Amino acid sequence: MSEAPAVTLGVSLKLYLDIPRTVRWAQQIAEIARRHSAVRSGAVRLIALPSLPALEATRVALEGSGVQLGAQDLFWEDRGAYTGGVSGADLRQAGCAYVEIGHAERRTVFGEDDAIIGRKLSAAVRNGLIPILCVGEATPEEDAAEACLAQLAAALDGLPGGTTADDVIVAYEPVWAIGATDPASADRVTDVTNALRGALEADERVGAASLIYGGSAQAGLLRRLGRGVDGLFLGRFAHDPERLEEVVAEAAAIL
Repeated sequence: MSEAPAVTLGVSLKLYLDIPRTVRWAQQIAEIARRHSAVRSGAVRLIALPSLPALEATRVALEGSGVQLGAQDLFWEDRGAYTGGVSGADLRQAGCAYVEIGHAERRTVFGEDDAIIGRKLSAAVRNGLIPILCVGEATPEEDAAEACLAQLAAALDGLPGGTTADDVIVAYEPVWAIGATDPASADRVTDVTNALRGALEADERVGAASLIYGGSAQAGLLRRLGRGVDGLFLGRFAHDPERLEEVVAEAAAIL
């Protein structure tokens, strides 16, 4: 496993904002990025993941800012009779560099299992998209690392033989912390991310990898987690651009 950018910050808008509100948010995020040299240089990797219908408008709003574009999902096949499917090849053509895979809501709401997530990871890599692979659990703390390692292994097993994922972002998102008031404890996060990091370093199918935390992530958390993570995966907290800028400034200060 080789080195990735110093700090990675992802922001998913899920399905909270309509297209006009998404565009206004993206325009504000672009201005924030232009104020921070760490984003412009790539030392802080800032990724925006809007809803699918807002991808093109968001791409235009972010152009030249240093903020990178990602999608919240993709289908495991690129072409065929798959009504409603989203092709990774099309996402790439639409300007996406990243795609989120395996979020807890995809598992619980849409019924995705480890096999589906593995096929989607393969589709992302095949199409030159950097996967943001979500792993998480709703288990006692002593079982958290084992549960997340099993999800990571199952996803990577979806890669065809001889395939290498040159860059992977793994987001540890404990299911019970998503949408909660407080994030997981620093000790729990560090235990899980250290285990995941060890597995990624030992896996020849993975090139560069980053470990980020999501689940009620907010300003101040990067400092509390320290070297246990390489960044954060932000949700509703970052839908307020001013609050997102707090986290960007924190990441730049840490550098």
